[in-house]
Order: sequence, then C-alpha cells, then structure tokens
Amino acid sequence: MIKNRFKKFTITVISLLIIALLGGVYLFMDISSFIKKPFRPGSPEQTLTIVPGQGLKAIAEHLENQSIISNKLYFSVYAKIKKAGKKLQAGEYVLSGSKSPEEILDILVSGKVKLYRVTLPEGVTMREIAGLIEKEGLCEPEKFIALCQNPALIKKLEIQALSLEGYLFPDTYFFSRQTTCEDIISAMTGRFKSVFAETWQQRAKELGFSIHEILTLASIIEKETGAADERPLISSVFHNRLKKNMRLESDPTVIYGIEDFDGNIKKTHLQTRTGYNTYQITGLPPGPIASPGALSLEAALYPASTPYFYFVSKNDTTHYFSKTFEEHTKAVSRYQLKK
Repeated sequence: MIKNRFKKFTITVISLLIIALLGGVYLFMDISSFIKKPFRPGSPEQTLTIVPGQGLKAIAEHLENQSIISNKLYFSVYAKIKKAGKKLQAGEYVLSGSKSPEEILDILVSGKVKLYRVTLPEGVTMREIAGLIEKEGLCEPEKFIALCQNPALIKKLEIQALSLEGYLFPDTYFFSRQTTCEDIISAMTGRFKSVFAETWQQRAKELGFSIHEILTLASIIEKETGAADERPLISSVFHNRLKKNMRLESDPTVIYGIEDFDGNIKKTHLQTRTGYNTYQITGLPPGPIASPGALSLEAALYPASTPYFYFVSKNDTTHYFSKTFEEHTKAVSRYQLKK
C-alpha cells in the first residue's frame, strides 16, 4: 500500500514538474514571440510621456492602455530580464503599436525622445527668437529674454556684451522638452562661436574691430540687404563712412531703437536721438540689432573695395549705390520720390 502511494506521489510530482517545465517553455516561447512582434502593425504614431521617477510597472501599463503593446506583464518581465527596468529615461517619445516591444524598450532605454525643430532665419531679433521657441513650447519668452540679458549667464558663455542680441546664430536646431532654456541659449551661442572661428577673429583685429563691433556691423548689413550678392557692397558703404567719421544713417538701426514700431518710419523717428539712431549718433550703435548669418559676417569682415558712400533702395530688393551726395539725391528722387 505504501509503495503504491509513493508511486502515485512520484508520478504526480513528475507530472507537475513536466507541466511546469512545459509551461515555462511555453511562457518563454510566448514572451520571445511577444518581444519580436509588433502589436498593431500600421498603427499611427502617438506621443507618450514618461515623467521623472515613473516606474516600470506604470510605464508598461501606460503602453498597454495606449495599445502600443499587448501585454504589460510580458513587457515588464522582458525589461527585467534585460536589466533595463531602472534604465528607462523620462521624456516625450513618439511610439506606436507598429514597433515591436524590443524596439520600444530600446527607444526608452536610449532616451530617443521627441525633438522639436526650431529654425532661426537670418536677421531675426532676440525677441523674435523668443517667440519662435515659445511656439514649440520649449521656453517662456519672458524667461528667455531675461536669461539673454543675465550678466552671470553672459559671463559664463564667455561673451563680451550686455545682452545676447546678435549672438544667437541663425540656423536649424532640434530640442527636446527636457532641454532647458539655458541649454537652448548655449547651443545657439555655441553655434555662433563655431562659425566665427579663429581666422575671422584675426581678421577683425586686422581691421581694428572687436568681435562685438563686427557682429554689430554685420547685423546692420543683414537688415539692409535685399539681394544676397549686395552684402559686400553695402558693407563697403558702411566701412567707407566709418573711416570718414560719417554717420551710418541706417533706417534699421533707428527702427530697432523704437518701442512698438508700427512698420512706418517717420521723420520724427529719424530726429529722435536714441542709442541706436545712426542718423543722430556717430559710429556703430552699442550692439547688434539682429542675428546676422555667416554671409553678412563675412561681408562685414571682407567688404568690397568701392568708392561708394550712399545707397538707396530701387524697390526691387536691390540698391543703387552712389559716390557723392548729389548723385545719391538724384537716385532718391528717381527711385523713392518717383520724380
């Protein structure tokens, strides 16, 4: 009797072990299939946010609720097997059920977060840049402007200026939601430094200008330019005027010094003395009036050799350049007054 009971017990234990083994094999095969196979091929992408401190269980549940994965338990087990449970990075991610759980885990571990594109056109001002960044939800404009005028940050960035106007280089940038306002500014000023390399710094010294002065001049050239190939010519006019100690008389500088400019420059604006009114002050204004691109910086450093001291818009994006005031007056009458 005892032998029979022992025999039955042994058979039961062996059966249970076999069932457990088969179950383990099945589970392993099921998880192996799960991690390789997308849950919903062809499903649209969606943005999923992982907040700092969010655990694996909550993340897996969120992925399942959004129909990005089919089984939160399998995903958690797989993440633990890969020792990735505590390596998932916070941020915004673009995911969909068309990716396999294996691919999804790799994205979350590597921190391949959603990036927002910010393109700064040549000739934009600091405040316009703040608006472009706000549009992508990356930094509040008031905070951005305050940082650009913060002496401690400016010193940290090793820039010799009172504000970062002009130093935020026009280019295309990609930032995540986790990028701080300060990091955004650092990226833009860093790009300026990489463009304004040692050769250009040496050239500025040869001309007797500081980097800040060349940047200021380049910003005026940028705002005055309609046709790209005229940059060196416009630069030559300003260089010639500076050498003769003549006022630059540039409308864009006047406009920059006007609060709430309505788009219509008036005679009273030209007669009002501000730090940026180059009809009233001699020499360069105290700083840039916009962010110039590489071509305007180059034009400021390498002006064309011309006898010109004046230019006037021909209303077709190009300008008429003159040697004398008399010639300039005739050009103004012809192109602006239509006489």
